[in-house]
Amino acid sequence: MKRLNFLFLLLAVSVFSSCKKNQLNGSSIIKGKVVHHSKAIAGARVFIKFDAKEFPGTDTTLYDSKVVADANGNFRVACYKGDYYLFGYGHDLAIDPPYVVVGGVPVSIRKNEEVELQIAVTEGD
Repeated sequence: MKRLNFLFLLLAVSVFSSCKKNQLNGSSIIKGKVVHHSKAIAGARVFIKFDAKEFPGTDTTLYDSKVVADANGNFRVACYKGDYYLFGYGHDLAIDPPYVVVGGVPVSIRKNEEVELQIAVTEGD
């Protein structure tokens, strides 16, 4: 009986540990663009909160990771299946004086899926 319990425990641990979720560097891709009034925000930072379906707030220290958008506002995140909240933060240099622009979007992604989206940002505080 002890041997059967041990084998069941070993099987349960291996099943749960092999199923990664809400982490980076997986086979799923979230890609997109950070935009303000349809204009790309170059160099915007995209903060990533794991296992989140709702806005976690503007305190970026509470987020789990971040990526930086390129000169065309494009970003790309390789991740595992799960729920994520992406929060964009940048500066619209075309407005005088330059405004801080912020905004976010929740995303759910499946294994080996590619999701393309826009993070629409607006003038922040």
